[in-house]
Amino acid sequence: MSKKRKDKKARRKAKRIAEAAKIAPVAALPPGARGPTRISDAMLSALRAQSAAPAEPVKVFTLPQHPAGVVPEGKGLAMDSAVGAVQSWANGFALNGYFSEGITFLGYAYLSELAQRPEYRVISETIATEMTRKWIRFTSNAGEDKADRIAELETEFKRLNVRDMFCRAAEQDGFFGRGHIYIDTGDTDDADELQKPIGNGWDKLSVTKFAKKPIQALRTVEAVWCYPTNYNSNDPLKDNWYRPDSWYVQAKIVHTSRLITLIGREVPDLLKPTYSFGGLSLSQMCKPYVDNWLETRQSVNDIISMFSVFLLATNLGETLQADGDQLFRRAELFNLVRSNRGLMMIDKDTEDFKNVAAPLSGLDVLQAQAQEHMASVSHIPLVKLLGVQPAGLNASSEGEIQVFYDYVHSFQEHLFRQPIHRLLGLVMISLWGETDPGIDFEFEKLEETNEKEAAEVEKTKAERDVILIDAGVISPEESRQRVAGDPDSDFSSIDVEDMPDLLEEEDDGLVVKGSSEERDEAA
Repeated sequence: MSKKRKDKKARRKAKRIAEAAKIAPVAALPPGARGPTRISDAMLSALRAQSAAPAEPVKVFTLPQHPAGVVPEGKGLAMDSAVGAVQSWANGFALNGYFSEGITFLGYAYLSELAQRPEYRVISETIATEMTRKWIRFTSNAGEDKADRIAELETEFKRLNVRDMFCRAAEQDGFFGRGHIYIDTGDTDDADELQKPIGNGWDKLSVTKFAKKPIQALRTVEAVWCYPTNYNSNDPLKDNWYRPDSWYVQAKIVHTSRLITLIGREVPDLLKPTYSFGGLSLSQMCKPYVDNWLETRQSVNDIISMFSVFLLATNLGETLQADGDQLFRRAELFNLVRSNRGLMMIDKDTEDFKNVAAPLSGLDVLQAQAQEHMASVSHIPLVKLLGVQPAGLNASSEGEIQVFYDYVHSFQEHLFRQPIHRLLGLVMISLWGETDPGIDFEFEKLEETNEKEAAEVEKTKAERDVILIDAGVISPEESRQRVAGDPDSDFSSIDVEDMPDLLEEEDDGLVVKGSSEERDEAA
């Protein structure tokens, strides 16, 4: 065989050996020994299949869970045959981050935990207290003297503590999205009577139920203890569409007319079963902004705590030699004794010592902006929510406060008007056996005036009355009646019928303003 053929045959044999070595199994190793990690094609295929498999969709919207005992055993939400389809639809648009973004019901247990944080609690408390700070004033719109009846209503509303009950219910609406005030008619232990309606406060049914029957008390009930029962899901043209006819309250069925339910921010109909027929809570709405604020606050604190880092450029290879831990001991010693009066000694030729500091400018602006975002979603000015005054030349919060008061007033009309009107009718029937359409109420203005501003207003009103009397538009008696009926006047307690006799006072030396005697004296 020629040398050329022998070399070619040797090369082929070497090639076959090399190819076989590539796929040869790893030889068995001795016990306790570790070899190199090998990734096989089968392992890669399994991982590819696992990553390509669609993940199981997260079910965001489900029926709310209430504590044991709220709903009787074996009972649940009635008229819910289509809830499954609704949940499937609602879950269809839920993306990653739904929980942090506050687009799903967080549950009453978690909302109760959030109520402990000041960032959530202050928002709901501020709105609730502002809505009830000046409260309401009863008015007579029939042109008759209703002072006695109005005084009775004011006394009864104070006895029932109506103002505080509505403040608490408004807070619960902010915490949980729903607040209840139970009207105790003395039938709390009568299970059959609790299921019967008591009317809307102004109809014949209310007169039949409440004729001269005193209301025992008003009590707030948190949303977690109230579970909805039957509701109309068939006819959207009826007034009880997607509104529960009654509620389970610790396994007792209570008709909805016996509960004053406050829901300030209703959710769309398709989501109402998921929210236990409540609404959006302020805590849930503010959650993304509060989370951003908390993260920003912590990040700024971390930067301030570690904005300065000392850097020592040295030979780290010494750590591999004998007594290599001396380098770390040296660093530990420096950290223990470092101060402005300390001394750091380094090798002139092989070491370099530096101080690297992160810039702190602008952190206050970023932190303030994250905090201000919480005020934007709650409609509360910074000076009310955070106690922060606006900066800049001639900066003032008066405009923001006025806008906030306008919002509070509109929210009072939205949330309180109908419930107070219904309660007013029930109280009238319990006191007199009938309703009085001539008595109504209005919300007091939230603006506060100082003594100087109040005196200027009184002066303007008095000058207006003088002009109207001189022009013959009104009589002095009508002006006197206006002064007596003005609750902001210092003379609201005067007797309207006891008119001063100007002729007798003129005989006694009184000079009437605008008379000829006054003009002569002036001349």
